Amino acid sequence: MIGIVDVGGGTRGIFGAGVFDRCMELDIRFDFVAGVSAGSANGASYLAGQKGRNYVYYNEYAFRKEYMGLQNFIRTGSYINLDYIYSTLSNSGGEYPLDYKAMMDNPADMEIVTTDAMTGRPVYLHKKDIRENDYCYMKASCCVPGINRPYRIPAPPHHGNASSGWLLCYDGGISDPIPFRRALQAGCEKVVVILTRPKTEFRDGTSDRRLSRMIRRKYPAAADAWERRSAVYNNSLRELLALEKKGTALIISPDTIGDLKTLSQDHAQLDRLYRKGYAGAEAVTDFLS
Repeated sequence: MIGIVDVGGGTRGIFGAGVFDRCMELDIRFDFVAGVSAGSANGASYLAGQKGRNYVYYNEYAFRKEYMGLQNFIRTGSYINLDYIYSTLSNSGGEYPLDYKAMMDNPADMEIVTTDAMTGRPVYLHKKDIRENDYCYMKASCCVPGINRPYRIPAPPHHGNASSGWLLCYDGGISDPIPFRRALQAGCEKVVVILTRPKTEFRDGTSDRRLSRMIRRKYPAAADAWERRSAVYNNSLRELLALEKKGTALIISPDTIGDLKTLSQDHAQLDRLYRKGYAGAEAVTDFLS
């Protein structure tokens, strides 16, 4: 079994979209896909065989005021309108719908990582539980603290600790930012991991500690997890680099992201980052052979 993990990263997730698009062209088929935040959207489009779909989302739709903006925050308390992205645009009849049937018919398994806002622990959501025109799992995984209110989803069948059958969720990158272990636990002998920052770059945690204060009063466990995120990320990256030396893992990451931030809107820079991902995917063929 071969797995692939996409850690997302806001609009920088366009890098992963480039990797997946080139993999589709090369007819590279993964048995297991794990997606965090925007990486879950990339993985869904890959399983559906919709090459180029996510490029349009990152470098066209993301510039719309309906997608993200101050007016959304004033009206709803969330800067990013997850319902616009994963319902209005993505549902059947939407402007660029996800091919649900093709995604579900793909034999590959997929897990979407989110964070339980009440416990701060990761929750792993499965493709088999996704319903057509109900892409709440992607919304939950992409729900950035401070930018969005936690997103409420029905507790998945395998999750037994939710009160009233519901979970309040934040971005999966808070609790399990590089979930490559999930691929190994699923039985993958090799795993490709897409990072949206250089693999030589470790996190210093300053911004995580500062921003965690925004949610500490209501969601202290999630705030604690956010403060730990850098340490968890760095430990995972060190372990992943060791696996890469052994030939078990392949890390595809940009050499630089310029001055792109998580929610940057810059057509030229986003296009360059997409092309870096597209070119980086060439290494997958040699890795798998």
